[in-house]
Amino acid sequence: MEVGAPTKEEARQVLKVLEVLKQASHDLQAHPSPSSAESNSSAINALLELETESDSILSTDPHLSALSHHLSALRTLISTLRGSRGKLDIKSFLARRVSSHEISRLAGSIESEIQAWIDRETIEKLTRLASRGSQEEDELVSVLDQVRNRLSQGFDRELQDLILKSKLYQELEWILCSKRFSRRVREGAGFAISELIKFNKDVFVGLVLMGQTVKTLLQISSLSSLKVLCLLVKSIKSPLVDLLESDGEIPKIVGLLGVDDLGVRLMAMDCLLEMGYFGRKEAVEAMMDAGLIERLVELQRGELGGDLIEMVRRGEEKVFLEKHPFASCVARFAVQLEVGEGLRQREKRAFKQEILKRVREVSVSDAEEATIVAEVLWGSSP
Repeated sequence: MEVGAPTKEEARQVLKVLEVLKQASHDLQAHPSPSSAESNSSAINALLELETESDSILSTDPHLSALSHHLSALRTLISTLRGSRGKLDIKSFLARRVSSHEISRLAGSIESEIQAWIDRETIEKLTRLASRGSQEEDELVSVLDQVRNRLSQGFDRELQDLILKSKLYQELEWILCSKRFSRRVREGAGFAISELIKFNKDVFVGLVLMGQTVKTLLQISSLSSLKVLCLLVKSIKSPLVDLLESDGEIPKIVGLLGVDDLGVRLMAMDCLLEMGYFGRKEAVEAMMDAGLIERLVELQRGELGGDLIEMVRRGEEKVFLEKHPFASCVARFAVQLEVGEGLRQREKRAFKQEILKRVREVSVSDAEEATIVAEVLWGSSP
């Protein structure tokens, strides 16, 4: 960290103080006038007490100088507002209105300054911990979760500037791709990357498509890494499916439908269903050529499969799927192609016929063939 920045223990003290300040300033924005509601009194008292007691703590970090200034200004404003209480003249009335507005605005500035410090400290801590490898794994996982949760709160321009300056994406991708870290840490980095894409797709999608994130997630091929891949497909859509097709990764995903780990099989199927929705002709052809329909028929035939036609009619589809997650998986894939965004209408019709053809070729009985064919025809429009 920079010269003059707090030590590890001081940072913890500062963070504890700032979390209280942040909540108090948030509450104060809703009730800026001490005489308007009782609910704000604790927020005001907390801010004023901490302004006095925390000066030595806040002064250890140069990034908090603006916050100290805001707190001093807040004390002056609140003192002015309290001094006008009980006076009924127009001057006092206007003073109260102006002071209340300024208090609310200042409380917002305090909250923003505090959040900026927390964001900066979190990212710097992530970099420090990552540089030490796997020595502090639990703490590194915790910080990755903090980054993920912060990004999930939605777009923030100041946070984006910090992310770009700190090269956060590159740091997360390095952790994901580095075998020096445990799978748990690498998966945590993957989830943070997926939130970063949702945070601002326009800025970060290109980094995913040009980097090693997708290839690494498939190399790991765990339930969590496949879940991250599925989230990325939902966010990036056709361009990511195009990348998987051009890099020859689609047969690997189809192959995961045959592994022993049930969780991996289920997540692979979810990923393929999403890819079917967004995939263009070449990607869908790659899935077909990799034997997707044949594998789905086999899964539907198994004890975790079955058909949903009767269940849908009775309104019991969700309950049945909980115990039979591969039920009607052929028709579910066909529906994804039918309603999806990646194919033209004539391509959708052609692929439906190809699905029916493959089902007829691999069915082990007339009954099985009739059931799956009926589901495909019934589940998607003609």
